[in-house]
Order: sequence, then C-alpha cells, then structure tokens
Amino acid sequence: MTILILGLLIFLGVHSVRIVADDWRSAQIARIGEKRWKGIYSIASGIGLVLIIWGYGLARAHPVSVWIPPTWARPVAMPLVAIAFILLPAAHVPNNHFKTLLGHPMVLGVLLWAFAHLLANGTLSAIVLFGAFLLWAIVDFIAARRRDLLAGTTYPPANVARDGMVIVSGLIAWALFAFLLHGWLFGVRPMG
Repeated sequence: MTILILGLLIFLGVHSVRIVADDWRSAQIARIGEKRWKGIYSIASGIGLVLIIWGYGLARAHPVSVWIPPTWARPVAMPLVAIAFILLPAAHVPNNHFKTLLGHPMVLGVLLWAFAHLLANGTLSAIVLFGAFLLWAIVDFIAARRRDLLAGTTYPPANVARDGMVIVSGLIAWALFAFLLHGWLFGVRPMG
C-alpha cells in the first residue's frame, strides 16, 4: 500500500499545484519557460502514475475487504463510467455544450469515474485509490470554477455537431476499454 500512496501523493500532488500554489506555478513557468515546466510536470506525473499502477497491483494481490458492494453497484457504475468517458474528450473538443456548461468536464469525468469505482469495489486499496481521486476531483473542480469566476472566464457558444463528436468518441473509447482493455489490463471484465 505504501507504493500506491506514494504514487498518489506524487501524481495528485503535481496535479494540485495550481490549486494550492497558483502564483508559485506561474512564477516557475515565467522563470523556466512553459515547455520546460510541462516537461517536468509530465515526468513527475508519469512517475506517479507508474507507482500508482504498480502499488495498486501489489495491493490487489493481498486484498483487504472493507465492504461487499451491493448487487446494484456494477450496473450503476457502468453508465457512470460511460458518461465519464464522454466528459474526457469534451475538455479538448472546442465549442461543445459539455465544456460550455460545465467549464471543466475532464475533472467531472474523473469524479464520476472515481465515484463509480468506489461503488463497485470494496477493498481497502480501491477505497484509497478511487477515494483519493474523488477527493482531488471535488477540490480541483471547485478551485477551477472559482478561478473562472475571478477571471471572468466565459466559454464560447456550443455546436451540436461538436457534441456528437464528443459523445461518439467518448463512447467508442469507453466500449474499447470496458469490453477489451479493462480485463486485459486489470483482470476484471466489467461487462461480464
């Protein structure tokens, strides 16, 4: 569990710099340049992600059951994760309604993904992993919306065609992951 927690601290710590030290972050970008900042950020994030995956794999080898998920948890979790997958591309496709209405759809996607996995898993390692991501997503979304409010950020008008691109790409990615990759990567087939 130590490796998992270390990975979470690194990964979510890097992704929290803007939440807790936005002025320092801006000063570092000004000092070393945006490309170098993104490089350091990416390396630290990658190290954290590798530690999370490794640590979670180790923890799953010796699971500690905290609670048994109810039978309705998986059927509820599956559409929540599908929506989460739709919200991920919504952050990158310009002029879609998700971005216009939510401002930060990727963070909400992470929130839904984490919540859905907490519903469907009752082990201590799952609670640590998905609980950490859920807490981070809540705090990050509040901070991002506050930044938007203070900066007077508005999002451009949305286009239904862009919504279609977001929904189709998100659902294709979700289907690939749910039916093929999740079982191959994690040994769990959420679709049976």
